[in-house]
Amino acid sequence: MGKLTKNRKEALAKYDKTRIHTLAEAVEVVKSITKVKFDASVDLDIRLGVDPRKANQMVRGSVTLPHGTGRTKRVLVLCTPDKEDEAKEAGADYYGMDEYLDKIKQGWTDIDVVIAQPNVMPKLGPLGKILGPRGLMPNPKTGTVTMDIQRAVQDVKAGKIDFKVDKTGIVHASVGRISFDKQKIVENASELIQTIIKMKPAAAKGTYMKSLYISSTMSPSIQVDAKSISN
Repeated sequence: MGKLTKNRKEALAKYDKTRIHTLAEAVEVVKSITKVKFDASVDLDIRLGVDPRKANQMVRGSVTLPHGTGRTKRVLVLCTPDKEDEAKEAGADYYGMDEYLDKIKQGWTDIDVVIAQPNVMPKLGPLGKILGPRGLMPNPKTGTVTMDIQRAVQDVKAGKIDFKVDKTGIVHASVGRISFDKQKIVENASELIQTIIKMKPAAAKGTYMKSLYISSTMSPSIQVDAKSISN
């Protein structure tokens, strides 16, 4: 095991690692132990009682955080010429089609979200190996395949995030920045948690939300009482 740094030792000394905290308490602890010089991300890790290998237990969706993520997302809209003005007015950073399809083929992925019209999706199939691993492939379930370009772009810019349970049954998501006040982080985290609770698959048996941890970039993780939130 590697040697603990001075900051890590100080952080671990500020809270009881054996205690399960309420969400508000956990956020307060995370803010107190984060000492990095940049505006760290605040993240949730939620272990679910699902088997993601089974299609009827997949948990995937999107949620608009009430206070945003604290980060401006770069949005590419792949659309026909008649939709370009709509994309521009909605605040898309990039919009068009063939030019950007060619750039992606050459390895360009300097974007955070891709929104596409339904009739563009067949052209994206060959680019799946580039977009898929980076979480950039548009999907109707997350609202990124749509004819309503304006709303899709505005939702992303307002703080909409996508989430998906990974192969180990865990959802990882950012719910803000350490510079946010405690209440904003609590409200953002609650919105995500409640959304995931509502999406419980009918096929999932036993305890659905098995564990919940919150942390910031480079901080220790704090366990949150998932049962109190579920109830």
